[in-house]
Amino acid sequence: MFCFACTGGIGTGKSYVVRIFSALGIPAYIADDRAKELYKIDKSLLNRLVEVLGDKIVVDGVLQKSVMAGIIFSNKELLMKVNQIVHPRLLEDFYEWRDEQERRGVDMIVYESAIFLETPTFRSIADKVIVVTAPVDVRIRRVIKRDNIEEKLVRQRINKQWSDEKRLEMADFVIFADGKRAVLPQILHIIDEVKKR
Repeated sequence: MFCFACTGGIGTGKSYVVRIFSALGIPAYIADDRAKELYKIDKSLLNRLVEVLGDKIVVDGVLQKSVMAGIIFSNKELLMKVNQIVHPRLLEDFYEWRDEQERRGVDMIVYESAIFLETPTFRSIADKVIVVTAPVDVRIRRVIKRDNIEEKLVRQRINKQWSDEKRLEMADFVIFADGKRAVLPQILHIIDEVKKR
C-alpha cells in the first residue's frame, strides 16, 4: 500500500487538499481529528495525560483541549512528555486504520498532519511527502476567517511552526494552494507520477 503524508503550516490548505484526495477515492487519516477521537474513547490515554498535566485538563470526563494547549505550548518539557504519550498511541491507531484499508483493497492512502515532518516518530509511515504551501498573507486571511481570531494570534501560531522553506526541503511533492492555481490538477499530476513508478 502506498502512503502519502500531506503536511504544511496553518492555513496552507491541507484540509482542502485532503478533501480532494478523499473525493478521488483515496482514504485519508487526519491525525488531529483522530487524536481528538482517541481522547474521547481511550480512557487510559486520558488518564496518562492527567498524570502529567493534572486533572484541570478534564471536565466531566472530557479533555479540555484549550486548557491542555495553554499548559503545554508554554512548557517545552511538558509538550515533550505529552507527545511521548500521544504519538505512540496515534501511530498504533494509524497502523490499525491502514491495515483495515488494506483489507478493503485500498492501494493508496493519505496521512494528514501539520507536524508530520517535525515528528520523527511518523516519518517512516510515508512513501512520499506532499507539502502544501501558500503565501503568508493568504494563510493569515484564511485562519482569521476560519477561527475568528486576531491577526497577531495567527502570526504567533505561524511563527511557532516550521517555516515553509524548511518543510519544502523535505518535500517529494509540493501543492500550491494559493488561490491562483487549481489544486485538483496538481493532485492528479502527483498521483499520476506515483503510479508511473
